[in-house]
Amino acid sequence: MLVAPCSMRSLSVIAMSASDNLLTRAADVTLKERRRLVLMTRETPLHLGHLRNMVRVTEIGGIVFPPVPAFYQKPATLDDIVTHSVARALDLFGLRVKELPRWGESLPASTAEEAVVCNFSIV
Repeated sequence: MLVAPCSMRSLSVIAMSASDNLLTRAADVTLKERRRLVLMTRETPLHLGHLRNMVRVTEIGGIVFPPVPAFYQKPATLDDIVTHSVARALDLFGLRVKELPRWGESLPASTAEEAVVCNFSIV
């Protein structure tokens, strides 16, 4: 399960294993069944309460994944930055998008103007 964006409120409810709506209930069941839960937290700056909730989610099996821009790929556009974050999130689920470069790879020039098409299968 991927929660994007994940507010600090949702993070807090998930961290405390309280299910007060469909989103937090689904996240709770995901953790209960030992499935992958990725939370793309969106708010900064963080205070100690936010950090403790992130630690708690990590301790109970979740992954906290703030969509922080990565500049080592030398993005040319905002879309390049978003695409890179999406690719990294999909990697956490074992989904490989062949049009998206990995560390040390270059993005093909034609891909920058075309829509990204995911070619993967869930096993």
